[in-house]
Amino acid sequence: MSRTVPLILATALFMENMDSTVIATSLAAIAADIGTDPISLKLALTAYLVALAIFIPISSWMADRFGSRNVFRIAMVVFVIGSIACAFSDSLLAFVVARFVQGMGGALMTPVARLVLVRSTPRHDLVNAMAWLTVPGLIGPIVGPPFGGFLTTYFSWHWIFLINVPIGVIGVVLVSRFLPEMTRVAPRAIDFKGFALAGPAFALIAFGTSVISLPALPPIVGVLATLLGLALVAAYARHALRTDEPLFDLRLLRLPFFRSAVVAGTFFRLGQGATPFLFPLMLQLSFGYTPFESGMITFASAVGAIIAKFAATSIFRVMGFRTSLTLSTAVSAAGLLAMGLYTPTTPIALIIGILVFVGFWQSTFWTGSQAFVFADIEDKDAGQANVMAQVSNQLSIALGVALGGGMLEASTALRGGELTLGDFHIAFIVLAAVCLISTAMFIRLPRNAGHQLQAAH
Repeated sequence: MSRTVPLILATALFMENMDSTVIATSLAAIAADIGTDPISLKLALTAYLVALAIFIPISSWMADRFGSRNVFRIAMVVFVIGSIACAFSDSLLAFVVARFVQGMGGALMTPVARLVLVRSTPRHDLVNAMAWLTVPGLIGPIVGPPFGGFLTTYFSWHWIFLINVPIGVIGVVLVSRFLPEMTRVAPRAIDFKGFALAGPAFALIAFGTSVISLPALPPIVGVLATLLGLALVAAYARHALRTDEPLFDLRLLRLPFFRSAVVAGTFFRLGQGATPFLFPLMLQLSFGYTPFESGMITFASAVGAIIAKFAATSIFRVMGFRTSLTLSTAVSAAGLLAMGLYTPTTPIALIIGILVFVGFWQSTFWTGSQAFVFADIEDKDAGQANVMAQVSNQLSIALGVALGGGMLEASTALRGGELTLGDFHIAFIVLAAVCLISTAMFIRLPRNAGHQLQAAH
């Protein structure tokens, strides 16, 4: 049973992890089919990430209130419904809404899966069970790009979503048959007012920043949406500082290491968040590659990420957190800068080699930053810190997609004419500069930053 439960849960997480990487190689084909331009599809990417940010904070409460197994099954069904809706979308609006529905399901799957695993596995076997659960997170990014590119090139982009249907049905059947019913825990009080303020704030900021430069809507729509979202953020901050159990406890930002992990990490993800969106588009629109060919190239970064999983612990033990985080963000920024210099004559072997190397250090950053979040967090605040970090991750990646797409739109608007390779170069150079801000922040950390985490090893 110790392997059965995590493998069943991993079925759903594999579906989610692969889906998030599959779509990147198919954006150009989807855009052509539904009658929009590829840059506008950044709305679909941000819609998914915003749904994650909105619903992750209430996932544990829902599991305690309605039962982990029930919520997990519902999450899988919602994800499959969203996948079907994506496949049958015939407009940008329909596709964006369908991706938001997918995100609602995805927001509940990962946190609830971890909760189910913790409650159904003896403590002495938990590390082994978690190892099985992380398998889809490692395999999905490798399989996703070439698989999505293959389906899009030789069949149809619709299949990258329809493939989720049999996987989801099998998952629901396995969960219903083999997953034990969890003992429900009395749910803690949920901050409904905070949820009512934070959820719309996330959505409005992501929507507003994404549509400011879209030709389909007047720029004032994006500006007003962003300003309203920021006003709701201010209202939430005022509410949270006066509430004993807020949805997000902003008082934790007073802790220097936690604040550095969140703020510096935000600049890193702002720079890196648009890469899965921009790079495959550049390879297809400017280099002339098919979705399958671009997928075979972009998966190289996931190979580097896999290698890093086996070396990250040693890297942080030998180099410490300050040096490791500084180096990994600097290398990642250099990788973005390199993307701003590639041309169709750049050797593919060189591009793949750089992707593997940069992917290694990006993965090192993800591993270290997720631990560094807890460097000065007390046990009683660990759950709240985890939620804030996850939501910050999703929102900053969503805003990174909006920033990257916005740079393309601004560049073409200022220059006039069709999208060119030079527009992609400008976008990547700007994103590299944004990513470097995180390097500047991490290098200012004390030399012994995170030593508490080292002691734990």
